[in-house]
Amino acid sequence: MISHDAAFCNEAIVDEMHVILSTNSWTLVDLPLGNMPIGCVREEFSISTLSIALPQLIPNSNRWKARSKAILSILKSLEADFLCIQELDEFDGFYKGIMESYGYSSIYIQRSGQKRDGCGIFYKHNSAELILEEEISYNDLVDSIQNGATLCLDKNNDALVSGNREAALMKGLTLKEGLSGHGDPNDPVVRLKRDCVGIMAAFKLGDPSHHLVIVANTHLYWDPEWADVKLAQAKYLLVRLAQFKATVTDKFDCTPSVIVAGDFNSIPGDEVYQYVVSGNSSSMPSLDHSEKLPIPLCSVYAFIGGEPRYTNYTPDFTNTLDYIFFSPSGCLKPVSFLELPESDSTDVIGGLPNYHHPSDHLPIGADFEVIRT
Repeated sequence: MISHDAAFCNEAIVDEMHVILSTNSWTLVDLPLGNMPIGCVREEFSISTLSIALPQLIPNSNRWKARSKAILSILKSLEADFLCIQELDEFDGFYKGIMESYGYSSIYIQRSGQKRDGCGIFYKHNSAELILEEEISYNDLVDSIQNGATLCLDKNNDALVSGNREAALMKGLTLKEGLSGHGDPNDPVVRLKRDCVGIMAAFKLGDPSHHLVIVANTHLYWDPEWADVKLAQAKYLLVRLAQFKATVTDKFDCTPSVIVAGDFNSIPGDEVYQYVVSGNSSSMPSLDHSEKLPIPLCSVYAFIGGEPRYTNYTPDFTNTLDYIFFSPSGCLKPVSFLELPESDSTDVIGGLPNYHHPSDHLPIGADFEVIRT
């Protein structure tokens, strides 16, 4: 059931939609298509990701209802088959019901502790069928080291080696018994317990391909001074993703494609980014050579020519933090991407959020092509 606030917004959003969409031009840039082999089936689907972040909107209009209407306008205008949303609050009482009226089903994980937001995946139920899902809590990294795994977290040089048994373990600090989740930030338990989450699910696409695709949505820790924690989370994400892919492969006798989207709070070229795309980090020369990337991934935007100049635009910080990664294969490739406004565009000058963009992040997105014999 949609709450009173949700019903109010659902009625009012139609009146406000034209104001926002008239200034937001989400342009999909098509890429050249190759020749399709004879006898193959081609299908396309789209995915977008957005961290809805800050509660501010514009002066005299920063109330929750006004901002939520603007966010819904953006999500609807993207028209994506899959929407990966981070920092999503009021899921059950607001977004779930309204997005269902737009043709989307959804899954969601709320952050632990006292956090009210989380990660959600909205998917068009006439485009894909949910067949399996799993939640990811990065606080599980704490359980791993409490159970005897070793960890090297160096706050000064941001060198991380392992966060769980599944990844390659390195020599480093060993957890002492009796440490709580609060206290010294140099304590690995305190550093790892950030209440960050992710969610992943396997979907069966519709006609004609019926291809299985895994979509994962995540939000890594924000603090730039704690790159070691973000790297531990990225490692755990890929380990869990590889395990989930193996489960889907065995259970449904298939080879699923993999797409990972979200707010990685990491700029292109840093430790997290390098690990995700290559399985190695230049700042980790002591990494055990036996460690292999659990699942190979490419960035959509890098694949098509380069990461955006920014996905996060504020007066104090402007850079790319949000990504869509995919597993390269012969049957899945990006065929178009969502073009972002230039930094001198009138709707972003001065930083975000503003009237046109209700978050300090911008959405990114891509269309993928599935080719099956």
